[in-house]
Amino acid sequence: MNFLAHIYLSGDNDFIKIGNFMADGIRGKEFDHFPPDVQKGIVLHRAIDTFTDAHPIFRQGTKRLHDKYHHYAGVIMDVFYDHFLAKNWSHYSDAKLEDYAADFYDSLESNPDLLTERTKQILPVMKERNWLATYATVDGITNILTQMDKRTGNQSGMRFSRTELEAFYMEFEKEFTEFFEEIRAFAAQKITSL
Repeated sequence: MNFLAHIYLSGDNDFIKIGNFMADGIRGKEFDHFPPDVQKGIVLHRAIDTFTDAHPIFRQGTKRLHDKYHHYAGVIMDVFYDHFLAKNWSHYSDAKLEDYAADFYDSLESNPDLLTERTKQILPVMKERNWLATYATVDGITNILTQMDKRTGNQSGMRFSRTELEAFYMEFEKEFTEFFEEIRAFAAQKITSL
């Protein structure tokens, strides 16, 4: 799961969303200084990642990518799944994706004291380029994957994964739809137990 799915799976609590969004940049147990709901978001993020990485449907998708992209296959799948969530957003939310994204950017900007330095650095670019809404198109995620590839010194080849997405589009989308029902139930249960 990439940014959009992690935020969506956090439910309606803005602080859980913020924690979930920032979690990749927070190591180990270095999060006890955050408010409780932000801490819940961090724990939720990690649980979602563990559930996703071990899930047979997600792993089936990564197998299509592994020979060419190796350990980046899971990263690419995360972005592909955000694409299918954004593309089919109206099936999962009554809010328009543009409005949902704008509300989330506003919640980050309204809580600067809660944000990690990494989050503060990426927020202006994320908002300007509207990353969350951009996931809805293949061109949009191609741009995201190209930016991610640049951060690896163009070693990952992620920019070229559009080829596999288009070749197996129906399979990836079907798998996402099935998987997402399971992860939604898992995340809702996890939030209740935190």
